[in-house]
Amino acid sequence: MSPEAQQFLGTFVSESFYYWASVFMLLIHAGFLAYEGGASRTKNVLATMVKNLLTLASVGLAFFFFGWWVYNAFPFFPLTGGILGPWTNPAESEMIKTAMVYVDASYPWSPALGPNTSDHITGVFFFAFALFAMTTASILSGALIERVKIGAYLVMSIVLGSFTWVVAAAWGWNAFGWMFTKLGYHDFGCAGVVHGVSGFFTLGVLLNLGPRIGKYDQNGKPRPILPHNLPLTMVGLMLIFVGFYAFLAACLIFLPGAAKETTIYATPMTLASVGVSTTLALAAGLVGAYLSSKGDPFFTISGGLAGIITVGGGMDLYHPALVIILAFIGAFLMPKVIMAVEKAGIDDAVGAVGVHGFCGFLGSAIVGFAAMGYPQGDGIPSINPIGQIVGTLICTVLLGFIPGYVTSWLLKKFNLLRVSREEEIAGLDLSDLGVEGYPEYATPAFVTHVTTNGGTAPTAVGASKLAAE
Repeated sequence: MSPEAQQFLGTFVSESFYYWASVFMLLIHAGFLAYEGGASRTKNVLATMVKNLLTLASVGLAFFFFGWWVYNAFPFFPLTGGILGPWTNPAESEMIKTAMVYVDASYPWSPALGPNTSDHITGVFFFAFALFAMTTASILSGALIERVKIGAYLVMSIVLGSFTWVVAAAWGWNAFGWMFTKLGYHDFGCAGVVHGVSGFFTLGVLLNLGPRIGKYDQNGKPRPILPHNLPLTMVGLMLIFVGFYAFLAACLIFLPGAAKETTIYATPMTLASVGVSTTLALAAGLVGAYLSSKGDPFFTISGGLAGIITVGGGMDLYHPALVIILAFIGAFLMPKVIMAVEKAGIDDAVGAVGVHGFCGFLGSAIVGFAAMGYPQGDGIPSINPIGQIVGTLICTVLLGFIPGYVTSWLLKKFNLLRVSREEEIAGLDLSDLGVEGYPEYATPAFVTHVTTNGGTAPTAVGASKLAAE
C-alpha cells in the first residue's frame, strides 16, 4: 500500500469513527423523546415530545452560529489577556499560537466545515460536539415538563446547550483549557462538564419555575404525579444507555496516523476500556438503585445512568473493580437525593437534579481522590483533590446553577417562563398544539368543546374550564 493510500485509510477510519459514533448518539435523543413522553401525563405527551424535537433544532443551529467557536476561542479566558480580550493572542505563547490553528478552523463560515477534501476531521468533530450540546440541553428538558412555556425552554436550551456547557468544555475538557493546564482538572466522560453543568442549571430553573399544580398538598407534602406510560419511559432509558456507549466512545481522540487512542488530555485510553467500564457501571448502577429504592422500576433503571455518570470523570483511569464500587455508590445514593429534592419543595419531574446534577458532581469530584497523583504530562499538574473540586464547583455553580437561575428569573420577571394555570390544567397538548396525543381516548373536555365549537380545535382556556368543572 502506498503512503498516500495509508494516509487516506487512516483519515477515513478516523472520520468514520466519529461520524458513526455521532449517529448512534442520536439514540440518546430518541431515548429522551420516549423517556420524557412516557413520564408526562396523557394531556402533555405530544407537547413534551415536540419540545425534545425542537431541542435538536435550537441547539443545532445555535451551536453552528457560535457554540463551536466558543469551545475553540475560550480555553484561555479569563487568565490570558484583558477581561475583554484578546484571549487568544498568538504572540503571548506557543500554546496559544498552536490553539489558534483550531480557532481559525472553528468559525462556522470556515471552509473546514464544508466539503473540503483537505480537512476531513474538523467537520466531523463539529458533528460530534453538536450532539454533545444537544444532549446537555435535553437533560434540562425532562425536569420542566407540563408547565414551562416552549419559547422559554428554547431560550434556556440555547443558553445551556450552546454556551454555558461549551465554556465548561473549553476550560476543562480541552487540551488547552486552563482548568486542565493550571488545576490538573480531569473529566474524561464529562461528568462535571456535561452532567454537572446541566443538572445544576436545571436546579436553578426549577427554583423559579415552581412545582406543577397539585404536586404538593396544603401542608407542603409531595403527592405522586405518576407517568402515563412507565414502560415507555423505561424503553427510553434503554435507548439512552445505547447512545451513551457512543457518547463515551466519542470522548476518545483518534486522529489519522496516530499510534494510539488517547483522551482529550493526551493520556492513554482504549475503546475496549470504554466497553468494559461502561458495561460494569451500567450493571452496578442498576443493582445499587434497585436495592436503595426497594425495587422501584423508575429508580432502578435510572440507576444505570447514575452509575455511568458517577464513573464518567475517571473512567479512563479506574480499574474495573473500582468502577463497580463507585457506580454502585452513586446509584445507591441517587434515589435518596431525588426524594430529598422533592421534600424540599422542588418538583423535578424526572429526577434530573439527582441523576445528572448529584452524580455528575460526585463523578467529577471523586476523580481527585480515586486517581490522585496520576501524571498528565510535562508542565500539567497531576490529578489532585483541590484542582478537581475547584473545577467541579466551577462547572456546577458558576456555569450551571447561576446561569440557570438568572436566565429563568429574567424570563419569569417578563412572564415568559410558565404557562397559565388554565393552560396547565387543560394540558399543553391542547394549549400548544391544539391536538391530543391519544385522540381515540379524547378527554370529555376535548370532545365537548369540539362539539360546541362546530368541530374547530378547542381553545386552551375553554378546555381547562370544562376540565375544572
